[in-house]
Amino acid sequence: MKHQLIKPLLLIMLSSFIIIGCDDKQKQAKAFPHELKKYTQLTTLEGIVSNNKTNIKMGTLKVTNDSGRFITDTVLENGHFRVDIPANTELPILLTATSEANSEQLSVAVIDDKITKYQINPTTTAIVKAAKAMGGYSKANMVRAAEETVHVPDSNKTSTGWKGDPTTQYGGWH
Repeated sequence: MKHQLIKPLLLIMLSSFIIIGCDDKQKQAKAFPHELKKYTQLTTLEGIVSNNKTNIKMGTLKVTNDSGRFITDTVLENGHFRVDIPANTELPILLTATSEANSEQLSVAVIDDKITKYQINPTTTAIVKAAKAMGGYSKANMVRAAEETVHVPDSNKTSTGWKGDPTTQYGGWH
């Protein structure tokens, strides 16, 4: 008699765990909705690296995925970079510039396959770090990190005083 009750009880318990597990995955998908973006063809990214005082004259730019896996690299030329991203590279990716002069590292997260020009500076680096701490480089985290990182005095928030969009490229004035 006992064995006849144990099998149905175990089946019910197993079913409830499966249902709970599936429900958690559905909640996770709704909490972090994102579409997978990737470069469908070879794409050239270019831009400027500066430390807010001057362009980083000499150094390297390393491209990695958000897990840190190496994709490609290039050399900075008088603060400018130009790097080819292979087709089928999934986003987000990180562009990390390292100065030869003082080993300073500055970075920006690339989350949109349509933007090809980037500025890398201390502000973009702060935004990358804040978004990572929020759980990753989703568009929502990047926008929130940009809003919380870039501080504009209230006196500059009028339509005549506004000098730029702090979320452009998720950091930096234009």
